[in-house]
Amino acid sequence: MTLEEKVAQLQSVPPRWMDVEDESEMTAKAQLLDEDGNINEDNAADLLEDGIGHFTRLGGGGSLPPQQAAEVTDALQELLIEETRLGIPAIPHEECLSGYMGPKGTTYPQGMGIASTWDPDAVEEMSTQIREQLRAIGAHHALSPLFDVARDPRWGRTEETFGEDPYLVAKMGSAFVDGLQGDDPEEGISATLKHFAGHAISEGGKNRSTVQIGERELREVHLFPFEAAVQETDADSVMNAYHDIDGVPCTSDEWLLTDVLRGEWGFDGNVVSDYFSVRLLKDEHQVAPTIYDAAIQAVEAGLDVELPQIKAYQHLVEAVENGDVTEETIDTAARRVLKQKIEKGLLDDPGVDPDRVQEAFGPEKNREYARKLARESVTLLKNDDDLLPLEGEESVAVLGPKADAPSGQLGDYAYAAHYPEAEVNREIVTPLDAMQDRLGDDVEYVEGCTTTGPDTDEIDAAVDAAAEADVAVAFVGTRSAIALSDDDEGIEQVPDLPTSGEGADVTDLELPGVQQELVEAVNDTDTPLVVVQVSGKAHSIEWIDQHVPAVLHAWLPGEEGGNGIADVLLGEHNPSGRLPISVPKDVGQLPVYYSRRPNSRNERHVYVDSDPLYSFGHGLSYTDFEYGDVTLESDEIATTGTVEASVTVENTGDVAGHEVVQVYSHQRWPSQARPVQELRAFERVHLEPGESATVTVEISATQLAFHDRDMNLVVEPGEYELRVGSSAEDIESTADFEIVGDPRELARSARAYFSETDVE
Repeated sequence: MTLEEKVAQLQSVPPRWMDVEDESEMTAKAQLLDEDGNINEDNAADLLEDGIGHFTRLGGGGSLPPQQAAEVTDALQELLIEETRLGIPAIPHEECLSGYMGPKGTTYPQGMGIASTWDPDAVEEMSTQIREQLRAIGAHHALSPLFDVARDPRWGRTEETFGEDPYLVAKMGSAFVDGLQGDDPEEGISATLKHFAGHAISEGGKNRSTVQIGERELREVHLFPFEAAVQETDADSVMNAYHDIDGVPCTSDEWLLTDVLRGEWGFDGNVVSDYFSVRLLKDEHQVAPTIYDAAIQAVEAGLDVELPQIKAYQHLVEAVENGDVTEETIDTAARRVLKQKIEKGLLDDPGVDPDRVQEAFGPEKNREYARKLARESVTLLKNDDDLLPLEGEESVAVLGPKADAPSGQLGDYAYAAHYPEAEVNREIVTPLDAMQDRLGDDVEYVEGCTTTGPDTDEIDAAVDAAAEADVAVAFVGTRSAIALSDDDEGIEQVPDLPTSGEGADVTDLELPGVQQELVEAVNDTDTPLVVVQVSGKAHSIEWIDQHVPAVLHAWLPGEEGGNGIADVLLGEHNPSGRLPISVPKDVGQLPVYYSRRPNSRNERHVYVDSDPLYSFGHGLSYTDFEYGDVTLESDEIATTGTVEASVTVENTGDVAGHEVVQVYSHQRWPSQARPVQELRAFERVHLEPGESATVTVEISATQLAFHDRDMNLVVEPGEYELRVGSSAEDIESTADFEIVGDPRELARSARAYFSETDVE
């Protein structure tokens, strides 16, 4: 290969240029596709002259219907094979955080909602369905899932994550990878672990801002999910994060991208850049005086492919010729890209079978499964006097700005939310749709207010509707979207401003706009009130918790969200969601994640204690579950041993339901200040009325290891407590055990990442 051909493998081309300095540059750029999605033949020949590493989101970014996406991808691959010297196809990639982010792709609940199911098997089935749609349009690589551990809900992208706990994030994320990649590399979609690393804990909860963190916490919390996925799923790809850690941008961090990822963990896949992050070494971090220097810094750190378009890495040919980068560095990165292409079978047959498009897409495709996930993600936070489920015979006032907002049911990386100007070509069922479908004329709808903005004109009408009804249901929350504009003129007046999603970071966690006023006004009637949060973030709703009898969080439930919510409200599904993140009483409490160290967990502010409003793992049911005592096979294990614990759970209520059995560990008198408790295992169990099941968990001593003062990973002998319960706060039973012997330093190969569970 020539140097130019090797560098081309490290670059990507989108259907149309995504980010330019000004409109004149956009006009001057050669576009791969025209506005109708047709290939610009001359431009394509020029852009792809030396080959290319990736095609950037031809279907989603090009807004192409699936059949056209498949045909365009096939034609471009043929062009590479027939018209370039080496005939090497590209890797087409897409986004699929909550489903394929393109026209006619099924949209499932957003990440935080999926995490609320606490069901890795359900996640794997979801990403298996996503894989089918991606492969049908000719994609081979996906920029999902997130492995960020979210502990600051001010951060807009909190909704995209699997929550605040590294073990839960690792389990759910790994299941996503397994479904996406499948068992056959040629039929699977390469998953991308992102954002490497610590992206969710930036200063001020602001997207892309500096992260200040010690190496021990970085490794044990924020690197752990990535390490577990690399070791357990053989993930194909990793994406760097935008921010810097203690002054070193992740994009150019050789310690992170090479020493840890490849040297310590043995990762042998591709590192792809988050979009434009190489350029941001110059424009944002200001550590590179030119784009030329930014390219050198990134490739030398171990970043293989620049996404989403030709920008910085085009200068690598000149950099090698000038002696600023060795050709061996380029060779290493190019080999990794070519290795992936070989493993995906692209060199043998990159073609697309049109029949797969018909099988994979359709208006009803995967809708039932999307509905299943939607209803299983709904989390019941409060239910005084068993107000829920509704009997189905009452007159219902449906209120609030999230009741009849189709895109308001979706996360920021769903096609309709990401591209609000695009035609919505999948039916999105809103809560109002579903309630009217079930209850007909017994439903009276008043919006009441908008998600943001100061207008209170419709609140009186909402109060009147509630007063005339047997029950009122207020659907409140945030609008989720990509919000990267710096223009804040008149922002307080905007009626539907994104306050969740990428770039939509906030300084308070209250319901935005005048939604709190709406809830308070409706609550002043004599009509029982249910508040349903349709929102990607945890809100500080202490007043609502104190005054409103029933509260649910439906997160961002996807295209079948309305039906999923109605299934729970009307008792057709017993709520089974559990919180993957702690809910604060007030933003000033942060952090409130359950696994803080004792001095953070126990200290308080003047006017408020340190307890969350709702704890990690919390979620109510329409039935009751009773736990027996947890028993251990042995109360003493070696540093190489395994503790086996069993607990029996019984459904003592009148309806069938799911319980999520959660197992936490606590170490007494450790040699370092350690988290007060840490999640070690969980199991979702379905029980009929009167039915019981015994859950057995095997936890390796190596899972209890932590980094000592010399940053060695060590299993420490001592006294431990195993805690079993329905949330981090609601512990039902405990048992003590001891690890005996000398401290044991672990090799990576000796470490267990996940517990084994069994249900009888």
